[in-house]
Amino acid sequence: MKKPGHVVLLIVGIVLSLVGFTLAAAGAVATWLASSQNDGSFFTSPTERYTVSSRALVSPQLDAVGEGTPERLPFDVGTLRLRASATEAGREVFIGIAPQNEVDAYLAGVHHTELREVKFQPFRPVYTDIPGSSTPATPGAQQFWAASASGTGEQELTWNIAPGNWTVVVMNADASDGVSADLQAGFRSDLMRPAAMGLLFAGVLAILIGVPLLVLGAVGLGRGGGPPGRPPSTSAAAQGSTPGSTTSSPLHFTGHLDPALSPWMWLVKWFLAIPHFFVLFFLWFAFAVTSIIAWFAILFTGRYPQSLFHFNVGVLRWNWRVAFYAYAVGGTDRYPPFSLSRADYPADMDVEYPPRLSRGLVLVKSWLLLIPHLLIVGAFTGTATWAWRTQDGPAGVINDRGGGLSLLGLLVLIALVTLLFTGSYPRPLFGFIMGINRWVYRVLIYGALLRDEYPPFRLDQGPADPNPQQTPDPDGRTIQP
Repeated sequence: MKKPGHVVLLIVGIVLSLVGFTLAAAGAVATWLASSQNDGSFFTSPTERYTVSSRALVSPQLDAVGEGTPERLPFDVGTLRLRASATEAGREVFIGIAPQNEVDAYLAGVHHTELREVKFQPFRPVYTDIPGSSTPATPGAQQFWAASASGTGEQELTWNIAPGNWTVVVMNADASDGVSADLQAGFRSDLMRPAAMGLLFAGVLAILIGVPLLVLGAVGLGRGGGPPGRPPSTSAAAQGSTPGSTTSSPLHFTGHLDPALSPWMWLVKWFLAIPHFFVLFFLWFAFAVTSIIAWFAILFTGRYPQSLFHFNVGVLRWNWRVAFYAYAVGGTDRYPPFSLSRADYPADMDVEYPPRLSRGLVLVKSWLLLIPHLLIVGAFTGTATWAWRTQDGPAGVINDRGGGLSLLGLLVLIALVTLLFTGSYPRPLFGFIMGINRWVYRVLIYGALLRDEYPPFRLDQGPADPNPQQTPDPDGRTIQP
């Protein structure tokens, strides 16, 4: 990839934009949540049942919170609210919060249970049983609790969070063994709103800096990134072609099967392509941002900015090379180049630049008009899921699990397994796989606003685009008439 300065601008812009969108989204959600606290309400967890056979249930041992800070702070760090009710009617429950060292001394030699973590969906607490034979004094008689509550029915305590190491303890009020209680935790803080506003401000600032840098980098990389497109009169739509006819397309999409394809190389291509997957993640983000900018440009000017056009086509080209190499075809062993530009590679694609685009179509083409194609492409590339159930751990919890493979993925897998055992990639299957990919990319360029010609409902198979002046032979090559 040339133009190192534009590469740096693109990278910095992508990173800042990603961080900005993440912070802004988190800040917006946190601001909305903070607004719900105007009435002093708490964010609460679901009420769940915890049952242990020991004399006490204690929370995980926590690291120091605010160690070294003054005991009194000029602002409210947060308030914790705990609710507990015994599952056995008429039984008194005790719940308290105390310094961790005091709880450790109180329960030394006592059979108790530590709650290690809680798994949800389905709910399942994970415990650590700590054996002991001593009988503790009743918890209500102890003086070290920072906050506590006991009695029958639902008990509630609130505690202003303070620096130090703290532990939550749930027991029967008489310190007997066999604790079973329904528990709920709640939290609120005066810091929520300023923290949320800080996240939102930082996110917006990062976006305001990152997006222009991203666009400048994309413009620089896209400038001169492709030859000028042919006039619209040469396109299928401008020639007045009828649906279903074999005519030229603004998308030039090729993929030629490697004649010396290794039977086993495809087993490791997923691993070898990881650097490309990493780069493409960021490039697709840049593609989304520049497509939004292009949407506004088309709406107000009727033109797709040419530099951004060639950049986005370059992203699609890069993605197609990696797909052809690794997962969507597996048709070559040549490692894809790290480049947005056209190169000497078995898989290639290009899109003719349109001098003008419809300002009206841009409002509906990416979603409404594409619905029929999205349904078809979804059938080709969507995952068909198989579900099964497993028993998770000694508790016997039944979990639903699933997995699946798309039709395209299944066909590629069949072709590659055939290659492994026969040394030959089935050419009819290769042609069909190429047809699916060609359909997908036609839909992509239309949905990405790159062209106004509606994609044909046609599965054009083979390594090269169909041409009315050429006739394919049985080997997939073309013969001039």
